[in-house]
Amino acid sequence: MSESAVDRQPGERSVVAAIRDAIVRGEFVPNQRLVEADLSDQFAASRATVRAALIELTNEGLVERVQNRGARVRAVSLEEAVEISEVRMMLESLCAAKAAERINDAEVGELRELGELMQMAVAGGDVVGYSGLNQRLHRRVREISGQRTAARVLERLRGQSVRHQFRLAMRPGRPQVSLPEHLAIIDAICAHHPAEAAEATRVHLAGVIEALKAADAAEAVPLHP
Repeated sequence: MSESAVDRQPGERSVVAAIRDAIVRGEFVPNQRLVEADLSDQFAASRATVRAALIELTNEGLVERVQNRGARVRAVSLEEAVEISEVRMMLESLCAAKAAERINDAEVGELRELGELMQMAVAGGDVVGYSGLNQRLHRRVREISGQRTAARVLERLRGQSVRHQFRLAMRPGRPQVSLPEHLAIIDAICAHHPAEAAEATRVHLAGVIEALKAADAAEAVPLHP
C-alpha cells in the first residue's frame, strides 16, 4: 500500500469508488472474496467504512453476499450484460430524445466540448481517458434529459455491466468504432432532433451488444502458436 493511500484516509464514498474501480479494471476478479480486514488495510479505512461500502456495492449489483462466506465480486455473464444493454437501449434512447427537447445553449457547448475531447483522446491513443469521457457523455445526456427515474435505473444497470464495458473499451480499435456513434448522438441532441437522437443512441447500443458478443467469442477461442 502506498503512502499516498494511507495519507488520504478515504471516507465511505471514496472507498466505494476505489473498490468499484478495482472491480472495473479487473484488479478484483469475478467471484473473488472481498475480505473486510484486507480491504481495510488496502484502503486505510475502518472496517465499518469498508462494510458500508460493500453494502452499497451490493445494492449496485457489483458485489454479492454469500451466506457464511462474506462478500465476493459478483460475476455478470455475457447473457446478463447483453440483457442490461438491451434495457439501456430503450431507456437511453428515451433520455436522448428528451435531452434534445430540453437542451440549452450552455449545455450544447458542454456536449460539443465533450465530443472534441473524445476525438482528441482517440487521436492520441488515450483509451482510458476516452472510456471516462464516454461515461461522462452518457451521464450528462441523462442529466440534461431530466428523466430522473430512468437515470436511477440506468445508473444501477451501469454498475452491474461496467466491467464488461471497460473490457470492451480496452479492445483494439473499439474507440474508433464508437467515436462516430457518440458524435452522432451529440449532433442530434444539439440540433434539437429528438427522433434522430433516439435512433443514434439505439444504433450505438446495438453496436455495443454486437461488440460484446464478438469480444466474448474471440476470448473463447484458444490461441495457437
